Amino acid sequence: MTTEDASPQLTWTEEGEPRSGRFGDVYFSRDDGLAETRAVFLQGGGLPHAWVGRRTFTVAELGFGTGLNIAALLDLWRQTRPEGGRLHVFSVEGYPLTPEEAGRALSNWPEIREAADALIQGWPASTPGFHRIDLPEHHAVLDLAIGDAAWALEAWSGQADAWFLDGFSPALNPGMWSSQVMDLIRARSAPGARVATFTVAGAVRRALSERGFVVEKQPGHGRKRERLEARLPQEGTSPRERPRVAIVGAGIAGAAIARALGAAGVSPLVIEAERPGAGGSGFPAGLVTPRLDAGDAGLAALYAQALERAGQLYGDVADAVIARGVLQTPQAPRDVARFEKIAAQPIWRDGAMQVVGPQRTSDWLGEPVTEAGLLMTQALVVRPLAVLDAWLAGVERRAGQVERLERTEGGWRLVARDGDAIAEADIVILAGGWGTASLLDRSRHPELTPVRGQADWVVGPTTGALAWGGYAAPTGQGLLFGATHDRGRTDLAVSLEDSARNRDTLRTRAPALADRAEAASGAQARVAIRATTADRLPIAGWLDDGLSMLGGLGSRGLCLAPLLGEHLAALALDLPSPLPRGLAGRVAPDRPVLKPKVEPRT
Repeated sequence: MTTEDASPQLTWTEEGEPRSGRFGDVYFSRDDGLAETRAVFLQGGGLPHAWVGRRTFTVAELGFGTGLNIAALLDLWRQTRPEGGRLHVFSVEGYPLTPEEAGRALSNWPEIREAADALIQGWPASTPGFHRIDLPEHHAVLDLAIGDAAWALEAWSGQADAWFLDGFSPALNPGMWSSQVMDLIRARSAPGARVATFTVAGAVRRALSERGFVVEKQPGHGRKRERLEARLPQEGTSPRERPRVAIVGAGIAGAAIARALGAAGVSPLVIEAERPGAGGSGFPAGLVTPRLDAGDAGLAALYAQALERAGQLYGDVADAVIARGVLQTPQAPRDVARFEKIAAQPIWRDGAMQVVGPQRTSDWLGEPVTEAGLLMTQALVVRPLAVLDAWLAGVERRAGQVERLERTEGGWRLVARDGDAIAEADIVILAGGWGTASLLDRSRHPELTPVRGQADWVVGPTTGALAWGGYAAPTGQGLLFGATHDRGRTDLAVSLEDSARNRDTLRTRAPALADRAEAASGAQARVAIRATTADRLPIAGWLDDGLSMLGGLGSRGLCLAPLLGEHLAALALDLPSPLPRGLAGRVAPDRPVLKPKVEPRT
């Protein structure tokens, strides 16, 4: 879908009402739009009564539009939220407004300004796919799906307690009211779910009734005589107790999961054999770059979403971002044509991927270059330890090397080499990279492979971040460069030979920079063992009942961990995942990959 294809073709009436030229109707009445939202959707959804006493509550909406319904919902939630409650919102929009357009529309109602401003501040790019908006001041999170309603509902993993059906009328926008969409509304409804909509069209009433909803007409608002409410007759289930969650590993993967669990109101236990950042997250800088794929649309979409989410979350951490933008240079002549295809993919926000000529490349590096490159403006250089410090602050941590896992009644025991229990938990998440590989039955599933990498850094020289197979990145005090890539090796001793290899690799791309690095002071080096898979896809999902894993991240851990950490947290807590089902399936360990080594219950 091109940007033009996705435009709502917005115009404004003389009364200042936003109007969709695509559908030929206004989004709301300027005179009573907020009052209508409150009557039709909030009251029609049984709110706030429906969430009384609830720890979590999920609202799904078809037709995000200006965000008015959600701003009104957030305002009501802020005023009436149950103690400790968290609100999850899922909304679908096929033709998104810009934040400036939405801000103009919502400015009509200063009484919900706080909620409206929070939405506008987090307003995502109009690229297709799922976009997460954090609303911490409102104890809420919004997942906005840009795309077709049927696709979005099929891709969503949540169960809605309340529905706002606010697409343009069935006559103007039949796709949003199709039988397929109605089937998915039923499939994605929690027991006792309620549906609210402005339309009383007979086809909509029949569709809901045929799918088990009890449908009632109610007095309408303003010039509309009637509106519709519907509900499932089943009683809602009692919320389960919050599980005890143990995370094995305190690198970027474990910290990302801990952050996501904390944001959902659950305090995990993090177990680390040494210290946070003892593995691959312990370098003074790291690149946050996506895996680039010109042929696999699903894989490219996974990394585009991961990069967007990583940028949001790292940007919230003080002193974490060292630099923005990474230049990818070609490894082979055909790569320039490949860069053109990648930059043209609709998954990137405008300007995120730019094919630049030799002059721009030379300016970026500070020395003459004859090749074009791909400038990834959303990519980052970050301080991993600053992120770990922030995301693990206040989290309970326990030192220990988990030697084996034992089943308990309804959970797991994590056992040290001497046989003592380090911890017991309802859910265990393995996030220690190669350090947790010993807990897997690799005799049956040997796919997870170690890759030894040594990187070097010096004080003084610096450059714009560069990647080409090797990499060079600013640290804030100098330059990090490398890294070796030795599959199957697990030795951790720093090698002078490997330092020389790194300098030689740097010289192939930036000889003047390599000279400066060789003459610089404060030279240091470090080795880490990363875990990767044969298909280079990460692993994020259940291995067994109550046992999951985030691993196989390879060199893309800083890009993938924030999003996949939220996915693992959602699985653990039975919450909606920010990851569309199709992408979640790409990283789930349902291919014959891994099975845990499990000791019998004692």
